[in-house]
Amino acid sequence: MVRMLVRVPIARSGCWFTVRVHSVGARCWCAVSVVVHGVVLVCCARCWCWVRKSGHGHRHRHELRPVLRRPARSGLQSIILPVHNAERWLHECLRSVLQQDFAGPMELSVFNDASKDQSLRILEEWKVKLEDSGIPVVIGGHESPYPRGVGYSKNQAIAQSSGSYLCFLDSDDVMMPQRVRLQLDAATRHPTSIIGCQVRREPPDSTERYTRWINQLAPEQLLTQVFTSHGPTVVMPTWFCSRTWFSHVGPFDEGGQGVPEDLLLFYNHLRKGGGVVRVDRSLVLYRYHPDAATHSVLETTIWTHRVRFLEERVLPHWAAFTIWNAGRQGRRLYRSLSAGARRKPGPWELGAVGAGPHPAPLSPQETPKPRVPILHFRAARPPFVICVKLDLTGGEFEANLRSLNLREGRDFLHFS
Repeated sequence: MVRMLVRVPIARSGCWFTVRVHSVGARCWCAVSVVVHGVVLVCCARCWCWVRKSGHGHRHRHELRPVLRRPARSGLQSIILPVHNAERWLHECLRSVLQQDFAGPMELSVFNDASKDQSLRILEEWKVKLEDSGIPVVIGGHESPYPRGVGYSKNQAIAQSSGSYLCFLDSDDVMMPQRVRLQLDAATRHPTSIIGCQVRREPPDSTERYTRWINQLAPEQLLTQVFTSHGPTVVMPTWFCSRTWFSHVGPFDEGGQGVPEDLLLFYNHLRKGGGVVRVDRSLVLYRYHPDAATHSVLETTIWTHRVRFLEERVLPHWAAFTIWNAGRQGRRLYRSLSAGARRKPGPWELGAVGAGPHPAPLSPQETPKPRVPILHFRAARPPFVICVKLDLTGGEFEANLRSLNLREGRDFLHFS
């Protein structure tokens, strides 16, 4: 049997697929031919695989369909892997795909977003290893001067895949062997949910507060703490969901660098009534490094999306509320609210919990400057929008909050 890897361009798209060509195997009828580097390839009418043309007919054993959009295949799990200049981590990442203990059918769908390092060579090397182990691999990509962004790459990897479930993986992360099996089990029981998992951070001492938050949220807090600066309550590289539900919610925003595509899709998922479930096992090694795409998103961009989502999902249901923090974060939240939210007609009140007894000006740009009372937390009335960061006061703030016997989601929400 003769094998080779060739890249077949997709007409008018600027992208290409890497396909594996065989010269022997089961006979099938073929039509449509292309020439790639002097080699005549024909497209199988039965499975749409590109195969080498020979004078003795067209033979192959390849069942992968390299087209831009592929129909979902029941029972198949697709691992979705966007790649951009990831040569430092790809070997470890792809090895974790090979080491999955899931016994059912699984494929890897990779989209290479204009990598300029050795990522493509590594991908093609691992394509052979994975397919020899029974895991089909689809590699798409483009060679533009600049990457088109994480959202675009994820959408392309999803489009060229065919699994009925999608398992998202970042190229700098590593899956534990049980991941696909355990998350698939959860996804079949929660078909309209995003399934996440606990993580192990690398390096271990990076983002300690954030890592505790990821791993220790109670099940109900996966829905109530969606407004905090941490972002989605299950982190994107741990997401697992059905293709049907993703098609209902998605696609990812393709605005490119600086766009929080995961947060925007997560919010849209919640708007459409989706749930959030976490498998309480550490199933992903979640790497922190200065080149991570998340660092390209400005804090002010995230803040704006969070405020608008709070206004959309919560404030219309509250006749009055109190901002818990009369300091910088509380004042910033007030100033960030839309004019309609600040001047909502009817029984609309705003208070702030702080240390002093006197009213405080919250918006120096407005004339006359609005002033609200500063109250001790025991004198303030819920519901609260809490702009105090958790896990920073040695438990003192959390103890004060618990002493009020309030219910999260009804009487208060965390925003910081």
